[in-house]
Amino acid sequence: MDIYSSKVSPALDFGAGAFLLVIAVLSIVGNLLILVMASKRSNHMKPPELLSVNLAVTDLGAAVTMYPLAVASSWNHHWIGGHSTCYYYGFMGFFLGVTSIATLMVMAIIRFSVSVNIQAPSNKRCVKMLVAGTWLYALLWAVLPFVGWGEYGPEPFGLSCTLAWGNLKTMKTGFSMIICMLIMNLVIPAVIIIFCYSAMAVKLYLTYKSIEDCQHIPSVVRLQRRLMIVILISLGFIGCWTPYAIVSLWSTFHDSASIPPVVSMLPCLFAKSSTVYNPLIYYAFSKPFKHEVKQLGRVCGWPGTCDANMANQTNANGIYLVSTHEVNNIAIAYSRLAPCLEFLFTASHKDVDFTIIRIIGCRVIMDAI
Repeated sequence: MDIYSSKVSPALDFGAGAFLLVIAVLSIVGNLLILVMASKRSNHMKPPELLSVNLAVTDLGAAVTMYPLAVASSWNHHWIGGHSTCYYYGFMGFFLGVTSIATLMVMAIIRFSVSVNIQAPSNKRCVKMLVAGTWLYALLWAVLPFVGWGEYGPEPFGLSCTLAWGNLKTMKTGFSMIICMLIMNLVIPAVIIIFCYSAMAVKLYLTYKSIEDCQHIPSVVRLQRRLMIVILISLGFIGCWTPYAIVSLWSTFHDSASIPPVVSMLPCLFAKSSTVYNPLIYYAFSKPFKHEVKQLGRVCGWPGTCDANMANQTNANGIYLVSTHEVNNIAIAYSRLAPCLEFLFTASHKDVDFTIIRIIGCRVIMDAI
């Protein structure tokens, strides 16, 4: 039996190839935009932002080095290149996937450290070393199958390659590989990410609840936006890869043939879609990033003119967070509402729930963004 022949219908193969092509195009365009925006303000980037850039590099790398081969194989109804391209594809997927989740874990630790006033890397050299560490860590895991600890092979549906989950249970070191890999590259990073962002969310809630002066709202808004973006990115990555991990574990401890080819294909496609979520999240929740994208579009021929000083209008917190213009809107709104809010915050009527009034007053200012 040809292990590289498709186990699904040609129609499904064509649909899977079309889906991956769309994901590849969106991922390449979106992550290139992130890198372009980061390059435009490289001299003003804060050290932790290098981790966001590193995440864009890994996603772009997957879209460029892996997806074209997967699309071509899907439309060919047979894996192209045999063992050599299968090993290459499995290596790149494992390498870039581990780099991504390691980057997300380091990002969560740094943001948590800053939120609780623990000393965090404060210069680009330290963060660059952390970035290099994520790549070296991932490289170590990716080469292990080549030296006998695990192996790469085709997926059950035949048109993708990864760790040969079904064969690992027959290898002497296969079980240890599975356990160590899942613990070190999924369970531990996921627990750390969830803990760090949960703790930050609790602190943000307590800070927001204790606000007495609405002049402090801008800093809270920045933290809220920043936290929302990184949480969505982390949850998106973990959520995309968890179904794939579950199916892979089932293949390891049970007969791979018990999983219908279509069922094994869907989690794989879902996992590959993770590379496009980050730019979509930035575009949806970061007004500065959205504005930069529109400005860049005008340069490329969209109607309108490009403001050459646009990069200077972005707040020092970065293209992914909150702009100076947004904070100015908050200040203007506060100045207009100050007399009314002063009454709300200083009133002494016992029959009024001033906590609710205070929150409502602050929300009016936040709505000015």
